Order: sequence, then C-alpha cells, then structure tokens
Amino acid sequence: MTAMLVITGRDPAAPAVREAARAAGARELRPLGPDAAEAALPDLDPERLARARAALGPEGDANLVPVEGREKRVLLADMDGTMIGVECIDEIAAVAGVGAKVAGITEAAMRGELDFEAALTARAALLAGFDAALLETVYETRVRLNPGAATLVRTMAKRGAATALVSGGFTFFTERVAAAAGFAEHHANVLEVAEGRLTGCVVPPILGREAKAQRLRALCAARGLATSAALAVGDGANDLAMVRAAGLGAAYRAKPALAAEADALIERSDLTALLHLQGVPREAWVVA
Repeated sequence: MTAMLVITGRDPAAPAVREAARAAGARELRPLGPDAAEAALPDLDPERLARARAALGPEGDANLVPVEGREKRVLLADMDGTMIGVECIDEIAAVAGVGAKVAGITEAAMRGELDFEAALTARAALLAGFDAALLETVYETRVRLNPGAATLVRTMAKRGAATALVSGGFTFFTERVAAAAGFAEHHANVLEVAEGRLTGCVVPPILGREAKAQRLRALCAARGLATSAALAVGDGANDLAMVRAAGLGAAYRAKPALAAEADALIERSDLTALLHLQGVPREAWVVA
C-alpha cells in the first residue's frame, strides 16, 4: 500500500526535514506551506517512520499515512487536553480550593492506572456543596481552544465530514467548546446541580472509554461508512477505544498509554497537522 510521510511543525527547507525524508527512503519532498511537507513512499513499513523520526529530531512531527482513503469523513475529538488546553474538572477544583486532591486522581486516570468511571465519581464527590457559578468562572477565565482546533473542525465540516466532540468531562463545557470550535454535536457527562450548588454527583450513565468508541461507530453507521473513514483524536487512556476503532487514530500531546496505540503522534505541531495528514490543501482550510 502506497503511503505518505507527512512532516509538520518544521520549515520544509530545514536540513533536518530533508534528512528525515531521505532517511525514510523518499525521492522527493513537497512543501505544504511554511511548517509542513510530505513525501511519497512505496509502503507503510514502520522502520521507515522510525528512521524519519530519528533524523527529524525533537522539533517537529513525522507521521506515515496510507494514501488510499486518506481524507476522513467523520471526526471525533476529545475535549480536555485535546481541543482545549486544560482538564475542566481540575480547573473547577482549583477555583474551589480542592485542586491538589482532584488533580492527583485525574493524572492517574489519564495514565490508565484507575478505572475512569470510579475516578470521575471520586473527583466529582470532592466538589459537593460548591456554588455552580464556579463552572461559568472556569469557562470564562481558563478554557481556551488549542491552536488549530477550530480550523481543523470547521475545515472538515465544510468538506462534508460529520463532527462530534466526545468527552468524559461535562456538558456545561462541551456545549460551549463545541459551539466555539464548530462541532455539529457534543456528548459528555452531566454534573448534577441542585438549588444552584454542585451535588457532587454525575448523572448516570457515565460516558467513558467504550461510549466514545460506540459514538464513533454510530456516526459512521448512520452515514453508511466503515470506521476506516473516521479520524479520532485524544490525549489520554480514556480515548483508547475510539482511537483504536478509527481509520486514523491520533494522539495529541498524549499520555504514554494512548501514544503507544495511536496511528499518528502530534507532539509539537498544532491541530492543523491533522489536515495535512489527510491531504487537505492549505487553500481549502477554514482559518479560524
């Protein structure tokens, strides 16, 4: 199967970029703009990719994708740490003054050391009794889209892809982040509020790892597509199932448990790297 080596986050004229292409066995390197380039290869041999990454060094990303079916028709993205730069539950806890307790549980869950549902329940319980206005404070002061997020989502949507934000976080935030980034739909957990205060409970059922993969399969099935037509991107162990299920599973600034399983690693580039991986020309991007 023919393949494309895609290098992002580096000037195509940089010596390390040219050396990476040569190390992979490419005959020609094609610039894709000021910070990306691609090179055709005869196969998906992982040794080619390993050589390219070694030659490129730590200042860019190199990934290998098959040419066939390269552009995807469905996008599923995690929210916390992927589309935005924070973990919302940690930020709520920090504003409430219980940040250290909650952050420790979050880190263990993201590494896959704790069951997600149990970890979410334990973290939410620490928020019991706090004013629900904390949620708005966190959104307004701490939540920002990661670079390239809106361009990725809006470009894929304009080209006809289904787009969904799927999060183990909370609907209060996914509703707002989905609107800001341009997602057609969002799915997350409901943090219970009673009489203006957080109860410390998450309304069941809890959306976790398998629910994300189920949403991917449902979106594909509704459009008569195989899951190979989907792109899924996340950063933690809770994203493993959907990343494995997708035709292109990407790990963005990810924890080791997810990075080890992903088809593509985005460590230094912004999220527009996922458009380059799909072969979407820069002139077709919806810059946001």
